[in-house]
Amino acid sequence: MDVFLQAAIEEAKKGLAEGGIPIGSVLVLDGKIIGRGHNQRVQHGSVIHHAEMNCLENTGRLKASIYQRCILYSTLSPCPMCSGAALLYKIPRIVIGENMTFQGPEAYVRSQGVQVEVLQDPACIQLMKDFIAAKPELWNEDIGV
Repeated sequence: MDVFLQAAIEEAKKGLAEGGIPIGSVLVLDGKIIGRGHNQRVQHGSVIHHAEMNCLENTGRLKASIYQRCILYSTLSPCPMCSGAALLYKIPRIVIGENMTFQGPEAYVRSQGVQVEVLQDPACIQLMKDFIAAKPELWNEDIGV
């Protein structure tokens, strides 16, 4: 398994252990993780702390030229908000653990020149399936249903 996706899965599991939604993300520059995060909407009572947003927040302020050399990993297909942040900072590549339980605007992100790779990782799929079955109301809140 990809070590960076594994790190994102570890972040997702942290979120689940904290009573939150199990989605994780890491930002990678030149083969090194420079930021980590997980969905913390529940933990912080936040409307914006999705995994990717939390990862970018935890990474801290960087020059635009740095983001343009990064890869964003996420256990789940990024929603429109998180995809927009990746586009804003011109992150050229997004690696997605799975998009079977939720698919963000991947076609639009691709149309903007971003390389989007979907792995359909079994661990990511199972993590979300189990969570959605256990807490459908929390999942529906998170995706805006």
